[in-house]
Amino acid sequence: MKRDYGRKVDKKNKTGFYYCLSEETIRKYMSLPAAMKLKWLEEANRFTRKALTSKTRRIWQQFRRGEI
Repeated sequence: MKRDYGRKVDKKNKTGFYYCLSEETIRKYMSLPAAMKLKWLEEANRFTRKALTSKTRRIWQQFRRGEI
């Protein structure tokens, strides 16, 4: 599974992010049953809610909105 991710720097605003997966990885994911994908998503969300502080969650929200 090859992944490519990191910050895509907008030199003026220094915002953004990119995340790329290989075609092979995407095809493997597409072959999974929907129930398995949803289970993984629920587990990831549960972990994130437990692991992150409220300050970190606020920063993530700002990042997603392109504010930072």
